[in-house]
Amino acid sequence: MSLPPPAENQAYCTVSALESGHLYVTNNLFINNPESDALERFPSLSFLLQHSSSNKRLLFDLGIRKDWRNAPPKLLASIPPTFKVEVEQDVVESLAKGGLGPDDIDIVCLSHVHFDHCGHSPLFSKSQFVVGGETKKVIEAGLFPANAESVYPAEVVPTDGRTRYLGDDVHWVPLGPFPRAYDLYGDGSLYIIDAPGHLWGHVNILVRTSADGGWIYLAGDTAHHWNLIHGTSGIACNHAGHAISHQDKEVAGQTIKRVGEVSKLPRVRVLLAHDKPWYEKNEGGDAFFPGSILSL
Repeated sequence: MSLPPPAENQAYCTVSALESGHLYVTNNLFINNPESDALERFPSLSFLLQHSSSNKRLLFDLGIRKDWRNAPPKLLASIPPTFKVEVEQDVVESLAKGGLGPDDIDIVCLSHVHFDHCGHSPLFSKSQFVVGGETKKVIEAGLFPANAESVYPAEVVPTDGRTRYLGDDVHWVPLGPFPRAYDLYGDGSLYIIDAPGHLWGHVNILVRTSADGGWIYLAGDTAHHWNLIHGTSGIACNHAGHAISHQDKEVAGQTIKRVGEVSKLPRVRVLLAHDKPWYEKNEGGDAFFPGSILSL
């Protein structure tokens, strides 16, 4: 198994991490054998991907909105009182650190529409939004306030024609361990990966980070803890046997296995949306915009 070799004059993307909030939660939400039940601080990361030749800018996830307390009541009620949400710096403020604003972003790709990833879409009024096709199921179920029971706000994604749903009409191809990958720019620089199991429409990104064969795999919420990737823990379940943090335990497990496989390939760096170990090593450093993550 391998990833596509670089072409002559291969395009790639520069990848920068962006601060976009933190969650204080316990590991028993994620893994079945946590060492502690103490609250831990997890980042909610966004990423800026800048294309080497076209200079197009793509944001992968928008993190947590600054005014998160304005989220739908059902969502706020679902957050245990012992947990904590913190947004000292949102994605817009993180972009400003490097002199960019929302209007400078060509594409926003959401891994999925949970509140700690979808931010506040009206801030990006000129960007195209790209989401997994099954995100439509969330929309069709009804959004708050029209559906008072929904945890998703009406503006979770734009409804003015700027949102592209990657469904069966897209030319998906197998890539490495993944059955379905979409070459977004058509030049092998950035692939959107269908990554089912966590939530309807969950996608990841595999991005080329150099002209000679470096890659970063942005895994979103495929896994919230590295033990799942390494195989030293199982997915946390409730008393009924249902996964706590995934919609479909079995399908999520298959996607986790595939991410584990790609992580073993040469020159591939895997990053989780809530990558606590990586964040603790890199917080405040050059990997964050206006700096960038070094290619392997």
